[in-house]
Amino acid sequence: MKHLLAAADLSPTEIRFLMDAAKKFSTVDSAPLLQGKTIVNLFFENSTRTRTSFEVAIRKLGAGALNFAASTSSVAKGETLIDTAKNIEAMGPHAIIVRHASAGSPLFLSKNVSVPVINAGDGFHEHPTQALLDLYTMEEKLGDVKGKRVVILGDIAHSRVARSNIHILRKMGASVAVCAPPTLLPPVPETLGVDFAYRPEELLREADVVMCLRIQLERQNRMQLPSLAEYTAFWGLSRERAKLLKPGAIVLHPGPVNRGVELDTEVADGPRSAILNQVYNGVLVRMAVLATVMDRPKLEKWMKG
Repeated sequence: MKHLLAAADLSPTEIRFLMDAAKKFSTVDSAPLLQGKTIVNLFFENSTRTRTSFEVAIRKLGAGALNFAASTSSVAKGETLIDTAKNIEAMGPHAIIVRHASAGSPLFLSKNVSVPVINAGDGFHEHPTQALLDLYTMEEKLGDVKGKRVVILGDIAHSRVARSNIHILRKMGASVAVCAPPTLLPPVPETLGVDFAYRPEELLREADVVMCLRIQLERQNRMQLPSLAEYTAFWGLSRERAKLLKPGAIVLHPGPVNRGVELDTEVADGPRSAILNQVYNGVLVRMAVLATVMDRPKLEKWMKG
């Protein structure tokens, strides 16, 4: 694992190692495994949880963070992604975390820079660290996900989170189903390799986990729903629909949450919600990813100590 570019690239063994490392990090306040290193947050898209949790993870590992904002950089003057990355690389960082609107950007960078590249979200493609922290949260709440039923509800067609979760969860033995209006599913839903339905009532009773997704209007070429109100009425996880869930089922959301659209406030803040657990676990998982790609032998020695 020189890079982390996609969940599709990870083997079950690699996923389990990252889960074990994250669990070990949960037992300490900090672990200066990357002391003296500099890590660049190269974000071309807005972010709150992902960027901030990477920053916290970097500091807990004893490294320094260099934060890059496209809006205040030479990108605004027309500089290309590769020129930006090459100039940053010339300053001597030890890893680059990248979020970009174009699918494949992290892979492109990894072929043109000599330091580890970590994908923090690339277009419609993938968001591997989000899927890893989602898995960690599920295991924290429910134990082994093998045989568990995970329902992903929302804008599947435009969601890199859904794609990464499908890869990770299937590899770890979970049963996955997706649910959305026809316009928010891929044209041929069967290509996802999971079960699908057009109405949440068909899936909620059997779910151990329900992951709600935001409708990503910024990634749509045209409005694919008559209104957000209609989406809420037919597909939102309302308090009434949440009553269909069996005891012990949990609710997740990668954020940002649009309260009253994809799920009600009572559900987002209710006893089933593990949304804030996801946020906390994001730091642990990103610590595991950074330590693994940058100095796995040192991490393995620390885990055994």
